[in-house]
Amino acid sequence: MILKPDKDGAFTISFLLLPEYAMVALLSAIEPLRVANRFAGRKIFRWQLLSEDGPPVAASNLLALQQTVAICDAAAPLNIFVCSSFNPKDYIRDDTIAWLKKLNRGGSLIGAMDTGCYLLAAAGLLKKHKIALHWEAAPSFQEDYPELELTNELFEVDHNLITCAGGTSAIDLMLYIIQEELGHGLAIKVCEQFIKSGIRQKSDKQRIDLSARLKIYHPRLLRVLEKMEANLESPLSTKELAKYAHISVRQMERLFRSFLNDSPSGYYMKLRLERSRQLLKESSLSISEIRIICGFNSAPHFTRSYRKQFARSPSEDR
Repeated sequence: MILKPDKDGAFTISFLLLPEYAMVALLSAIEPLRVANRFAGRKIFRWQLLSEDGPPVAASNLLALQQTVAICDAAAPLNIFVCSSFNPKDYIRDDTIAWLKKLNRGGSLIGAMDTGCYLLAAAGLLKKHKIALHWEAAPSFQEDYPELELTNELFEVDHNLITCAGGTSAIDLMLYIIQEELGHGLAIKVCEQFIKSGIRQKSDKQRIDLSARLKIYHPRLLRVLEKMEANLESPLSTKELAKYAHISVRQMERLFRSFLNDSPSGYYMKLRLERSRQLLKESSLSISEIRIICGFNSAPHFTRSYRKQFARSPSEDR
């Protein structure tokens, strides 16, 4: 059993909504529970929406669901998921951290959707746990919490703590929970209602393969691109990349021009600048720290390259 049952044997799952949370993840979590109840012919699952102060919370799409209850007015949840998405660090409050710590001491199951794990990390609840987080938020989270263990899984169920990458992976998490609590047959029935070909395992990839993303299927070029993405902090030279792919520098340059309309160094530079922009917007690291993390030893060079790429300075993107 994963969830903590109520006295009547049903399961109540509470969702704490933080400003700018992703509604797609919330609804992807709730809808499988609703369908499971319909097929079971009884209310096995219940859910409630919580906010820190009671009023409805605007999601990232600016819509707000009305049925929210203030955490101070709600009974201590047995199963709670923190739902967040954009700018999670802007919405970390000491009183909410204290509330989560109290729930943890009381034995509640605590979970996070998308960047909700930022609040759990601030509360010190993620130590010695594996953490699933949306791939886009992973680099900045790793820089903020280098001691914590991130995985590339869709979700992680680790004792009394659950983390989910968000988006539609919340469907897969709930299908997994339904399967564990009520059996494979019911989980498959629920799965089919969402026009899914099957229940994704937690180990399935969050992102589409690089080849499909770029529509590139040349094996040696893909080998170089993957090596670039894995080495942003200490960029490799064009010669080193060519040697890694077992091709000449000239061959590699032709491949980049043919498939990407760019040079190897130009494409590599864009990757590093995109990562720096993401960290500037999402992390609390200084500009100097971000510059070094993205492989720029010279501050003037970083500023010039950034301005050339984005028509603004790094400080303007803070």
